[in-house]
Amino acid sequence: MSTPTAQLAAAGVSIWLDDLSRTRISSGNLAELIESRNVTGVTTNPTIFAGAITNPNDTSYDAQVKELAASGASAEDAVFAATTQDVRAALDVFRPVWEASGHVDGRVSIEVSPDLAHDTDGTVAQAKQLWKEIDRPNLLVKIPATKAGLPAITEAIAAGISVNVTLIFSLERYADVIDAYLTGLERAHSGDFELSSIHSVASFFVSRVDSETDKRLSAIGTDAANALKSKAGLANARLAFELFEQKFGEKRAQDLLKLGANLQRPLWASTGVKDPALPDTLYVTQLVTKGVVNTMPEKTLEATFDHAEIEGDTIRGGYDDARAVFAGLKEVGVDFDDVTQVLEDEGVAKFIDSWHDLLGQVAQALETQR
Repeated sequence: MSTPTAQLAAAGVSIWLDDLSRTRISSGNLAELIESRNVTGVTTNPTIFAGAITNPNDTSYDAQVKELAASGASAEDAVFAATTQDVRAALDVFRPVWEASGHVDGRVSIEVSPDLAHDTDGTVAQAKQLWKEIDRPNLLVKIPATKAGLPAITEAIAAGISVNVTLIFSLERYADVIDAYLTGLERAHSGDFELSSIHSVASFFVSRVDSETDKRLSAIGTDAANALKSKAGLANARLAFELFEQKFGEKRAQDLLKLGANLQRPLWASTGVKDPALPDTLYVTQLVTKGVVNTMPEKTLEATFDHAEIEGDTIRGGYDDARAVFAGLKEVGVDFDDVTQVLEDEGVAKFIDSWHDLLGQVAQALETQR
C-alpha cells in the first residue's frame, strides 16, 4: 500500500521541503527524505538559515566560520559563503531528481537579501551574483513579488535565471507576476536564450491569509463572520490556480510554450497550519491538483506522510465556492485588499528581521574567532 506522500506525488503534486541545514545534508537525512517521503525539492528563506547557522547544537558551521574570521570576512560575506555552500550541496543531492524529472523538479531555492525587497537594481545584481556563484542548473533564485520585485523578476528571467517568485498574497499581484515572467521569457527569446532551460514557480502563501483574515473575522464577531473562518486561504489559492489556467491558456503564453518555454508552476507556501483546531494537513489535502508544488515544513511533511487522506483533485471544481467565500468576506466588512497588503508588508519585515538577526549573530561568531 502506497504512502500518502506517494499518493500525493502520483496526483501530480511536487513535494518540496521548506527547510535546509548543513547537518541535514551531511547526515544523509535530505537524501533519505527523497527516498522515503517523495521530496523533490527544497525552499529556503532567511529565517530558515538563521535557525540553522545560529543553532547552538549544530557545530557543522564552526570550521567555516573560523576560516572566514581568519580571512577578515564581514558578516555579509560569511553568510553569503555559508548559505551558497549549503544550497550548492543540496542541489547536488537533488541532481538525480532533476535529471529524472526532465529538469522540472530537483530544485533548491535561495533568496536575495530581504534588504533589497524594494530595490529593483540591487535585486537583479544579487540574483545574477547568486546564479553565477552557485553555478548549478537546478537552482531557483527567490525574488519577492513586491512592486520593485516585479521588474527584477523580468530582468532575471530575461538573463536566463530561473526564479522562485515569493510572498504572493493577492490575485492582482499574481497576475502581475505572471506578466513579469512572460515578459522575461519574451526578452530571453529575443536574446537567444534557450527557453526550455528557464524555470519558475510562483509561491502563493496560504495559512498566513487565514491567520490575518480570521483575526478580522473574530473582531467582527457575527455568526456570518465566524462561519467564514479558515476559508479565505484555500479560496484564495484555488482562485490563483484558476487564474494560472486562464493566463497560461491565452495566446501569449501558448506561443512561448510552443517555443519551448515552461509553465510557471503555482507553489503553495506557508502550508503549516497555524490554528491548532484545524487538521494539520489541511493546506496539503485541500490543494491537490496536477502540476503544482507544495512546500512543507518538516512537521507538516511528517503529518502528511503519517495520516493525510489524498482524495484526488481538490482544486478544480471549487472555483464558485471560492468566489462565494470572497463575496461573504466583503459582505461582513473584511477589506481583503488590505489583508493582502498587510501580509506582504509583514512578510518582508519578518524576513528583514531574521536577516539582521542572522547577520548580528554571525558577526559575533566571527569576532569570537578573531
